[in-house]
Amino acid sequence: MSKKDFENMSPKEIEDYFGVTQEQIEEWDDMLVRGEIPGVSVGEVVVGRPLKFGEHLRLMGFKETEQKIERMDKRADSLGMKRSDYLRWLVDKDLASVDVA
Repeated sequence: MSKKDFENMSPKEIEDYFGVTQEQIEEWDDMLVRGEIPGVSVGEVVVGRPLKFGEHLRLMGFKETEQKIERMDKRADSLGMKRSDYLRWLVDKDLASVDVA
C-alpha cells in the first residue's frame, strides 16, 4: 500500500489493516516510557559507557580544527576504529612508551 492509500482510509480501516487499535498503541507507548518491554526483562537503565574494569570514568575532551578532526577520523577508520577508540589507543601507546601506563 502507498501513503496515498492510507490517506483515504478511516482510522478504523487503518486499525483493521494493521490489526492494532489506537488504544493498544497508546498502552504500549506508556509501557515503553515506563521502561517495560513485553517479554524482555529490563534492569535499571544506566546512561553512558559501561565501566571499564570496575572503575568509574570521567569525561575529557579538547577542541581541534575541522581539518585535523577529518584526518583523525580517516586514520581511525583505516585502523577499523572509532575516533574515541583511536584517541584512547594513542594515549595508551604514548603512556606505555614512557612507562607511565
